[in-house]
Amino acid sequence: MMTMSIRTYSELSMLRTFEERFRYLQLNGSVGKETFGFDRFINQEFYRSQEWKSVRDFVILRDGGCDLGIDGYDICGKIFIHHMNPILPKDIETCSDFLLNPEYLITTTLNTHNAIHYGDEELLVRLPPERTRNDTCPWKH
Repeated sequence: MMTMSIRTYSELSMLRTFEERFRYLQLNGSVGKETFGFDRFINQEFYRSQEWKSVRDFVILRDGGCDLGIDGYDICGKIFIHHMNPILPKDIETCSDFLLNPEYLITTTLNTHNAIHYGDEELLVRLPPERTRNDTCPWKH
């Protein structure tokens, strides 16, 4: 049986690049794998709670509205808050610390969130390469 280490914001924030943070969070799940299944109403009720909305706002401010909290990866569309450690119905039923503790949450876009869960790096936004003098002129290198 494989055990998963607990992911934390404290560890994540020590990683400087977007790619390093993505690899730290990557779950490599499979598309369509159920997490809540018929119990989906449980997490939907949780996400409408005032407690969730308050911690969500805090995390967005802490991360500067940036994808994975990295400056320069500003989120211009809808913002998602990712539970770094996957939650299950029992976590909601028992009010697990993973639910509302900002130490276990990070700001993402939908594409980054899906890439974390399903391992599809093609979903990630890539910044343009840093340009240097004569980098497009093959005979001047």
